[in-house]
Amino acid sequence: MTHQFDSTVLREYDIRGIIGETLGPDDARAIGRGFATLLRRAGGSKVAVGYDGRISSPMLEHALVEGLTASGCDVVTIGLGATPMLYYAEASSEDVDGGIQITGSHNPANYNGFKMVFQGRPFFGADIQKLGEMAATGDWDAGAGSVESREILGEYVERLLMGLGDVDRAALADLRVGWDAGNGAAGPALEALAAKLPGEHHLLFTDVDGNFPNHHPDPTVEENLADLRALVAEKNLHFGVAFDGDGDRIGAIDGEGRVIWGDQLLMIYAEDALKTRPGATVIADVKASRALFERIAECGGTPLMWKTGHSLVKSKMKETGSPLAGEMSGHVFFADDYYGYDDALYAGVRLIAASARLGRSVTELRGAMPPMVNTPELRFQVDESRKFAAIREVEERLANSDADVNGTDGVRVSTPDGWWLLRASNTQDVLVARAESDSEEGLARLMAQIDEQLALSGLELGQSVGH
Repeated sequence: MTHQFDSTVLREYDIRGIIGETLGPDDARAIGRGFATLLRRAGGSKVAVGYDGRISSPMLEHALVEGLTASGCDVVTIGLGATPMLYYAEASSEDVDGGIQITGSHNPANYNGFKMVFQGRPFFGADIQKLGEMAATGDWDAGAGSVESREILGEYVERLLMGLGDVDRAALADLRVGWDAGNGAAGPALEALAAKLPGEHHLLFTDVDGNFPNHHPDPTVEENLADLRALVAEKNLHFGVAFDGDGDRIGAIDGEGRVIWGDQLLMIYAEDALKTRPGATVIADVKASRALFERIAECGGTPLMWKTGHSLVKSKMKETGSPLAGEMSGHVFFADDYYGYDDALYAGVRLIAASARLGRSVTELRGAMPPMVNTPELRFQVDESRKFAAIREVEERLANSDADVNGTDGVRVSTPDGWWLLRASNTQDVLVARAESDSEEGLARLMAQIDEQLALSGLELGQSVGH
C-alpha cells in the first residue's frame, strides 16, 4: 500500500489542505501510519489525538486513529478541544510519546490540517516531508494498537489557573475582563476557566461552531476584534482577550479599545518575567517592533531575533533555554512556569498576572509604549519559483552597500529612524513585507526602499493578499 499527498498539503510547520479537494480521510490515515512508524522506530508507542470544532474534524480523527493503530501505536483520544489542550495532554502525561491535533487553525471553514509534537519536540520541516516519502513507498510498520479515551479538560483548566502564580486572588476581585472565543475550539475550556478566575468575566461566542457564524477567528485582523471592542466599551471592562480557531494564538485590546499587538503583549510579559529571571533570553520573530527588542534589553533581558514560525521558535527556545518567546501572529510561548508551547488561554491568564505583579493596568501598560508608525504585515503574491530567489537577489545587492542588514529570516534592514523587512513565506507563494518608523515621513521613505528592491528584481508590491 502506498499513498500520494497533494503537492500543497505537506507544509513547513504543519499539514493543511482544503477538505474534499486536497485533503481527506486517506491522507489522515497515511499521516497516522507514517507518524506511528516513526514514533515506534524512535522507541515510542502512545499518541494523544485531539481535534478542533471544524465540521470535517471528526471524520479526519477517525481515519487518523485507524492509521496510527494500523502501524502499532496505542492512541489516547481527548476529543474536541484547543490545540494547547492536546499539547498539554502530551507534555503532562508520562505514558504519552507524541501528539496530533486536527485543526485548520485560523483558516476558512473548508480547510483543515494537523499540528504534531513528537517526543516533546515540534514535528515540522523535514519531519513532515518524511511522511510524504514514507507514504509514496509504503514504508510503514504493521501492528494493532489500542484506543482509549481520556477526559483532560478539568485537569487542563486547573493547570491554566496556576498561571496566576503568586498573585493575591483577593486583589483581583474588582478585575473585569472580556473574552472572545470566536466560536473556536477554545470555547469550552474558556467557560470552565472564567468560572474559576477571580473577578468579573464576560464571554463571547464560546459555542463551538466550525462555520464561524460571528466573525473569522483570527485575532490579528483588527476587524475581527470589533465585537470584543464593543463589549469592553459597553461593560467598561479593563481589557479584552480574543483567540484564533484552535486557541494557540492570542489577540488583545486594552480598556480604551486599542489593539495590543503580539510584540506589544510580549513587552508586558517580558517586563514581568525578567523581574525573576534577570539576563534571560527572550525571543521574538523578525517581524517584531524594534521597540520590543529595546524594551527587553531595558528590563535586563537578552533579546534574540529569530525566524518566523511557531515550530522554529519552539526549537530555538529549547536550544537557548529561553523562558519566553513570541511572534507578531499572537503565538506566545512560556517556558518559565509552563511547558514552552503556545497556549492563548494560558497567555490570557498570564496577562492578568503580569498586570497585577507590575502594579499597572493593562491600559496603563499599553499607554506607556512608545508610539511607532508601522505597516501591517503586507503579503503579496509571487510565483513560487521566484520567491526565495528574489530575497537572495536583495541580499546580494545590499551586501555591497553600507546597509545594516539582519539576514536571520529574509532581509531586515535597520536605519536610524526605523527598519524594513522582506521575507519569503514558508507556507504560501507570497513575499511578506513590513516597515516601521518613528514618523510617517520615515515610513514612506522605508516603503520606497522596499519598492526599489522589488523593482530591481522585476517585482512590485502590488495588491497585498490575505492569510
